[in-house]
Amino acid sequence: MTFEEYLKNKKIDENLFKNQEPERWNAWKAIFEQMHPDSFTAQKKFLINDMRRKYLLKD
Repeated sequence: MTFEEYLKNKKIDENLFKNQEPERWNAWKAIFEQMHPDSFTAQKKFLINDMRRKYLLKD
C-alpha cells in the first residue's frame, strides 16, 4: 500500500493535505514508508482524525 492509497482509505484528500501542509505530508510519507500501515495508524491515530476533519475527501 502506498501513502497515497492509505490517505484515500482514511478519507483524507491527498492533494489538499499536500498543498496546505507540504512539510507534514513529506514527513508523514517518509515515516509511513518505514513501517506497517497499522503501526502508522497506531502512532498517528489522533492526528489522522484531525487531518480527516481538515482535508475530508469528497466522493
